[in-house]
Amino acid sequence: MNVEMKADLQIDTNYYKVVELRELTENTFVLSLPQSRFKFEAGQHISLSILGDYQSREYSIYSAEESNNLEILVKEVDGGYFSPKLKHLKPGDMVEVHGPFGKFGLDHKKRDTHQHVFIASGTGIAPFHSMVKTNPGLNYRLIHGVRYSGEAYEIEDYDRKNVTVCTSRDKNGDFNGRLTEYLKNTDFAKNTCFYLCGNSDMIFDAMEILKSKGFDRDSVTVEVYF
Repeated sequence: MNVEMKADLQIDTNYYKVVELRELTENTFVLSLPQSRFKFEAGQHISLSILGDYQSREYSIYSAEESNNLEILVKEVDGGYFSPKLKHLKPGDMVEVHGPFGKFGLDHKKRDTHQHVFIASGTGIAPFHSMVKTNPGLNYRLIHGVRYSGEAYEIEDYDRKNVTVCTSRDKNGDFNGRLTEYLKNTDFAKNTCFYLCGNSDMIFDAMEILKSKGFDRDSVTVEVYF
């Protein structure tokens, strides 16, 4: 086999056919691809582009490490360039995937000795979905900040007693108000690991709140999602 043919095969491994788009809300969906051809750790992200398009975006992997499908969670940005194009993909359309990237993930040294508290805003829940599905029996707690209760994406995939949905624009969640307000009024055990993923304002405010509760930077892992 010549070098040129090898190069072509290597490029081909990055191409995936869309399996389905699973709509969760009017503007949020899961893009499902065939099983990944690479090993990844729950919490990592990929770079995704549409075949023939010059732009790409990074998305946290939503599916478990050994899932039969590679999935990402996408919110369509009103007036955006890329996410509306993703929403119009059909089964069989081609996308290009590169990765995995990043070091965001579960602290495996503390997996069985600590409670793992996942703090997410909006689609920042994606890496935590991957972590929970990958680690059955994990001692975890999920705190999810959204506008409306309908944005608690696929909540049935979690142990409901471990989830607190904070809703800022309706009263149908577990806590009416911003995620950060819930954190201010909540106590956590000393043997807690915190993982934050979401918009930068939430992350900055949450880190300050946790610091005021006595948790140093070594207890907190951060992924700025947008």
